[in-house]
Amino acid sequence: MLRTLSRVSELPIVARQLQKVRNCNAAVAVTNKTIVTVTNIKRSQKHTTPTSNISSSSSSNNRTNNNSSSISNNTNNNNISNNKNNQWTSRQQIRFASRRSYSSSFFGLFQNAAQAGVAKTNNYATEATVQVNRPFKLHRLDEGPETTVKLTKDEALKYYTQMQTIRRIETAAGNLYKEKIIRGFCHLYSGQEACAVGMKAAMRDVDNIISAYRVHGWTYLMGVSPLGVLAELTGMQSGCARGKGGSMHMYSPNFYGGNGIVGAQVPLGTGVGLACKYKGNGGMCLALYGDGAANQGQVFEAYNMAYLWKLPVIFVCENNNYGMGTSAERASCNTDYYTRGDALPGIWVDGMDVLAVRSATEFAIKYVNTHGPLVMETNTYRYSGHSMSDPGTSYRTREEIQEVRQKRDPITSFKELCIELGLFSTDEVKAIDMKVRKEVDEATAIAKTDSELPLNHLWTDVYSNNLEPKLRGTIAYDIDHIQERKGVNH
Repeated sequence: MLRTLSRVSELPIVARQLQKVRNCNAAVAVTNKTIVTVTNIKRSQKHTTPTSNISSSSSSNNRTNNNSSSISNNTNNNNISNNKNNQWTSRQQIRFASRRSYSSSFFGLFQNAAQAGVAKTNNYATEATVQVNRPFKLHRLDEGPETTVKLTKDEALKYYTQMQTIRRIETAAGNLYKEKIIRGFCHLYSGQEACAVGMKAAMRDVDNIISAYRVHGWTYLMGVSPLGVLAELTGMQSGCARGKGGSMHMYSPNFYGGNGIVGAQVPLGTGVGLACKYKGNGGMCLALYGDGAANQGQVFEAYNMAYLWKLPVIFVCENNNYGMGTSAERASCNTDYYTRGDALPGIWVDGMDVLAVRSATEFAIKYVNTHGPLVMETNTYRYSGHSMSDPGTSYRTREEIQEVRQKRDPITSFKELCIELGLFSTDEVKAIDMKVRKEVDEATAIAKTDSELPLNHLWTDVYSNNLEPKLRGTIAYDIDHIQERKGVNH
């Protein structure tokens, strides 16, 4: 495993490691496939690599470069040199203030998240140019998403806060379930945060999303507070559906919720896409499902109908590599889920990279509004079991889970990248972490102590727009329909 280049003395060790895996393109860190270029000199200058043009300027950062190392990028012999005076011996040399580099070990996922360049002003970066390192895979497409994306400081802070909040909500939900305060089904999203945050970052006001039952994070992203999520899980009236929906049935405007029937949300999402086309509002629908649901017949029926009618639907397979107790390889004859739409074009994206997911979704939104449906596979990983009743270790090892946490965690990777680029500092990270922890802890306390709805509220708001005074289909009961319209989706 490649280690962080933090001292010149480590360079010979790294060189030997790269020599062992050079046939696997792992030598990217010291060849002309430059991953990260960071310059810290008094005057602004531009450094160009064969893979990207990266502009970098800073003021007076020399004090952080006492231990920086120079790596010669000579394509003839790839020699590694250490110049004590920090003199440039070639225009192709790279100065590393800090580096992260990973090797491949599980599902081919353990690679550095992105190539990056940064523009700084007064030691503070306002915007960075990031090149997605893991290429998109395309099916029936001549061109794909942008591989070079912009990331502003505000966006970086927003994405990190959102992913961290989802992680804290899911941690709290897991603890509440173990305390037997949450009952029934509970499916956690820990490890998959980059998928939801990346897609939401690309969505517009007219766009919609529908998913399965792993939707606590999506509920938060679509406008529901952590309290609204956690209280819904505990069945309290502060919940977004006033405690009547539970883990799998949360809703908000433009969010058509979790759905408990495996794969059933896919044709429903197709219907939402039909509504967008019928209204002519330029919107589209993200219809999310997992690799376990990808073999459902209704999924392929939805593909076919959406293609024939050219509906603005993005079919998103969140492939976390495991269904309920079974790996994708054991359940599917074709695990390239982005190709399974047949005539529908497809995109494969690294679901552990929030910026790659955002770029792919932006491309997909433009495509479906012009040409019709598209399949997008986000390759990701869940840390917990399929649900809380599944320990998640009978079909995979604890070491595998720990390795993904250490090497490919979407939150840690994004945090390290942004700190490396100077988009935010460690102090800002600590402040965000403390704020998120405080908000979720307070929400958890209320979710434990809030009151449930009275029994007669079970039949309130059965219909969104009630046209009859009585509830239909109730045998031997004469029940008036009561509208309170206090749920967040009203």
